Amino acid sequence: MGNHGLKSLLCATALVAVAGNAAAGEFDGVTLQAKLIGGQQYEALYARIGEWEEKTGAKVDVISKKNHFELDKEFKSDLAAGTLGWCVGSNHSSFASQYPSLYTDLTPYLTADFIGEYVPSNIAASKIGDALVMLPRAQFDVSALYYLKSIYEDEDNKAAYKAKTGRDLAPPDTWDEYKEQAIFFTDAPNFYGTQYAGKDEAIVGRFYELVIAEGGQLFNDDWSPAFNSDAGKRALKWFVDLYEAGAVPPGTTSYLWDDLGQGFASGTIALNLDWPGWAGFFNGEDSSKAAGDVGVKVQPAGTAGVRTGWSGHHGFSVTESCDNKEAAASLVAWLTNEDSQKLESSAGPLPTRTAVWDHVVSSAEGDAYRTEVLKAFQAAASHAFPAPQTPYWIEATNLIYPELQAAILGDKSIDDALSDASEAVDEMMQENGVY
Repeated sequence: MGNHGLKSLLCATALVAVAGNAAAGEFDGVTLQAKLIGGQQYEALYARIGEWEEKTGAKVDVISKKNHFELDKEFKSDLAAGTLGWCVGSNHSSFASQYPSLYTDLTPYLTADFIGEYVPSNIAASKIGDALVMLPRAQFDVSALYYLKSIYEDEDNKAAYKAKTGRDLAPPDTWDEYKEQAIFFTDAPNFYGTQYAGKDEAIVGRFYELVIAEGGQLFNDDWSPAFNSDAGKRALKWFVDLYEAGAVPPGTTSYLWDDLGQGFASGTIALNLDWPGWAGFFNGEDSSKAAGDVGVKVQPAGTAGVRTGWSGHHGFSVTESCDNKEAAASLVAWLTNEDSQKLESSAGPLPTRTAVWDHVVSSAEGDAYRTEVLKAFQAAASHAFPAPQTPYWIEATNLIYPELQAAILGDKSIDDALSDASEAVDEMMQENGVY
């Protein structure tokens, strides 16, 4: 076997013990630097880092805690500058393909049995080629529709909506109904029908969903842009119409996910397409003015009869340059093990471990809200599709989103915005030799 093979085997064997129960003093004196995604919904998990430190004797120095868009810029800067002394990083299936040289293959540090405890499709999406570059968290993301139940139960709203549309008022099942109701419910500046993320990959992801829902595609098979189409124009018009009608907060073009979460929790937003990780926060008495008034249902469908389903999952990775990959892999395994996923899933996120799915379903019995959340997101997951699997996805979104913003703000027509975005993406793909 040789010394290297023996060392890998011993490390993997030791790791599984650490991942499940943490071996006492296994990494005495080791300090790992980490760059992690920030946000209130992640803090409960990060509290488990202290448990791992106590059990293993290691220390974790979190040197950066930002949203994924800011982390992405930081990672690319580190790669360019060669400043890769840190060991553990937050990752996401939508971002991972950009970093083929940044993260190490975790397979030598884990047993096949341990890897087999994760949902196979999530493991497959955590690989670049054959290399397992990320362990999935209990953060499988696909959006469902959160809404305030009271506005649908209000008799005046029911009568006014019936008089206006000839239809009974009920939570929307299509994007057209969603837009119509968002405009109907708006009472600016105190109450808005909806909101959306307005910049970076966030708005392009939503645009991508609507293009698919309208029967189009974002890219052709050769990765040339396909969104400058009738489906793309209908999709962008949805964003433009809501903004022009004043049915979204005026600052929405600067919003990202945390802004949306806090917005819906303020009780001033009627309809909110959002991720499972917010479910507990939205219904928490201490965190949300909407608590007790939150309904959840499967995401809307477009005119093509296709439901929204842009999806991905969060995870943790270990850098190739890390000088103690065994300890780093142990931490990553600890933060994604069964106990960690049970903790994260208790607040609403969808697990990526098979046994935790069973636990979540069982623990929701008798809890009407959690049962509704699970039902909605299980239905939403059945319509899920991944972010485009190209290493140039984020670079493409950085070219597309300013053009979407320009159309929303009225600086360009929808036709011109999509034409300019398509031309920019086409040029970028050709410069990189994609076709």
